[in-house]
Amino acid sequence: MIKISNKILESNVSPTHARFNANNSDLGDYWPGIQLYYPPVKYSPSLGIYETIDQASQRMKKHAHNTNAHTLIFDLEDGCRQKEMSRELLRTELPILKDKHNVSIALRINSFRTDEYELDMKLVRDIGDCIDVVMLAKAGEAFGAAEIRDLSSILYEINSHITIQPIIEHPKSLKIAPDLMQYSTVKHVVFGIHDFSKAMGIHITPENWIEELKFFMNDLMFEARIYGKGVIGGVETLIGANIMPDKYVEPNDVRRWLDLHGDNESRIVYKHACQEAGMGLTGKQVIHPGHIHLCKTAYTPSPTEVNQKVRILKAAIEADALLGGAIKFEGEMLDPPMFGKALQTLLRAHALRALKDDDMKFALHVLELLPVQVVLQNWPYGVAL
Repeated sequence: MIKISNKILESNVSPTHARFNANNSDLGDYWPGIQLYYPPVKYSPSLGIYETIDQASQRMKKHAHNTNAHTLIFDLEDGCRQKEMSRELLRTELPILKDKHNVSIALRINSFRTDEYELDMKLVRDIGDCIDVVMLAKAGEAFGAAEIRDLSSILYEINSHITIQPIIEHPKSLKIAPDLMQYSTVKHVVFGIHDFSKAMGIHITPENWIEELKFFMNDLMFEARIYGKGVIGGVETLIGANIMPDKYVEPNDVRRWLDLHGDNESRIVYKHACQEAGMGLTGKQVIHPGHIHLCKTAYTPSPTEVNQKVRILKAAIEADALLGGAIKFEGEMLDPPMFGKALQTLLRAHALRALKDDDMKFALHVLELLPVQVVLQNWPYGVAL
């Protein structure tokens, strides 16, 4: 997100003392956020047949064009049976979608160097300007980190702005995760919980998969944090019947709705999303449109929380304690690590497209008061060293 000027890093001034120049910075790309799996050509259980191209096109215009997800994932791998028809649909529809709507478009392609992979890459070449992210299934399992290297090279020639999200679906991939994350094209990695648990022989449950895979998720998060990359959480399989209205954004309102109107599935999905957000994950995949706003509220700092963090930082600045010292705030003693967490909340809200302009200006002001090294400690995502 934040790019530190190479001039600062190459100068004789220590990063510990060099100030961050927010005026010349670029807060950069938004996070993946809530990613909705959108089937290109869908199977109809009631009819027992797949859609036609025309039917799939009409569905896309009706639903995909009106999504409130941060990212739409068009899966050409495991979740796609009619692959060729799906490619034909995307070749026609993605330029229309990208032209009219401010949503990130991700293409989940097949495993590296398979026949289907080559066909997927032909599609990427044809409509590269319409794609923001290429998600590589089973990343690194066959050829290691060379898969990301070669894919990066190809994508750079097609569209240098396309990023790669490797999907960690096997212990082999987790073992070489640092190698996969060394490339600048990789901003976030995906933890593919279902294929990963299958490969490990672990039986996970829809209710407790975070606990059941916690060791491996923590390992991936640890490596990603060192490399300044984000981690996208697991996709839920539970599908509830009730959909929470978009007007609920405060945690208390969400919990009240869940108590009064939510079903068990919605409560579990929200709980998992809150846990993932608390662990610092940068996105979450969902398969049901009804989970988009529910997970958004879990991942995105609420207006009340943002307001509190702004007040904390203002109090720290007023007391000249931002870089050293402690203050009493609403009955609690706070010091620089707490101020750093308050700043992280503002930057997280920005990364999820939810920070107001005035709060963004204040966050930039706080960044200008901090040495480069402190900025790196608090917000490593996308920092160009």
